[in-house]
Amino acid sequence: MASKYTRHNHLRIVLLGKTGSGKSSLANTIFGETVFEIGHTATSGTSQCTKATRVVNGTSVTIIDTPGFFDNRTSEEGLRNEIARCVVECSPGPHAFLILLKVERFTDQEIEVITKIIESFSEEAFRYAVLVFTRGDDLPEGMQIEEFCRGNNRLRELLERCGGRCHVFDNRYWNNNPQHEYRNNQLQRENLLNTIKEMVRNNGGGCYTNEMLQEVERLIQQQQESIRSSSGDMSREEIREEAENRVYNILKMAAGVTTGMLLGALLGVPIMIAEVLTILKTLTMPVRIPASAVVTGVATQGELPIAAVGLGTVGVVAGLAATAGGGCVGYCKADEADSIKEAVMNTAEALGKLAVEAGRSLINPETEHFNRF
Repeated sequence: MASKYTRHNHLRIVLLGKTGSGKSSLANTIFGETVFEIGHTATSGTSQCTKATRVVNGTSVTIIDTPGFFDNRTSEEGLRNEIARCVVECSPGPHAFLILLKVERFTDQEIEVITKIIESFSEEAFRYAVLVFTRGDDLPEGMQIEEFCRGNNRLRELLERCGGRCHVFDNRYWNNNPQHEYRNNQLQRENLLNTIKEMVRNNGGGCYTNEMLQEVERLIQQQQESIRSSSGDMSREEIREEAENRVYNILKMAAGVTTGMLLGALLGVPIMIAEVLTILKTLTMPVRIPASAVVTGVATQGELPIAAVGLGTVGVVAGLAATAGGGCVGYCKADEADSIKEAVMNTAEALGKLAVEAGRSLINPETEHFNRF
């Protein structure tokens, strides 16, 4: 569905593809400058979801560069955290998914990646997808990329799912090649941006979104309001960044959300959206805590949202600490973590005896709202 959250003359683009497909190089080509770091070894590649914004041909363009979501180079835990970061970074949703592949002979491994992409995308997400090939210098002389795609059944199916939208770049050789217009990155960049803008118009003028992405955006805006009320002289951009970090920490500590579930929800698979949405709403539901509970030195009572679920008492207390007044300890400690388990351990250590005492209150069977857990 097209989102109601739109910004005039601004595009959010998510790059998806196998590790080594040239995502970072393509982002730099689109920006016309080196913004994303490029690895040059057999084991290099984007390991973290990163975001940058530049003005390109009069249009503000934000690119979210991702690790290889469709191959197995990153651990399950690490990949899950990076997909969570992507969900937050592209909120309330991207205007385009660029699916990157290299111009090459497709082995069983490449076909498997294409199959994963086809199976992961919903039909709605495909309406916002463009197929982009790198290593265009390997394209036979005189051949255009659509003809190349027709040579492989699975590749042809992927192109059809993307509405026939297809472009080719060569991030190494085509930067200064006026001899042939088709083999010129500057022209291809202009054509790609025009394709994305036309796609946005055809999709009602908004970005791709779904219920899970809308809930994430609602949580970000909620956090922005909270930060703004006590932010001092923080800029709007700083407030947004801090709010996104807080929501990312919530997602990072969400027990039960698997990599496949989170990626499927991002790409619009209905059952995955429903699962993640249920957990998100459970994470942030109000819970009453005793008036005697003290969080990071501030006495609190009444309702606060839970920032963790299924993690036991420590996870609950970590969430309470992270959302209470002066509760930066919980967020800071969670942000330092690389995994759900580490996030909980860090926060528990920071809270010390507080976690134990507040936890005892929360799990006491005589506590008024025990059954809400």
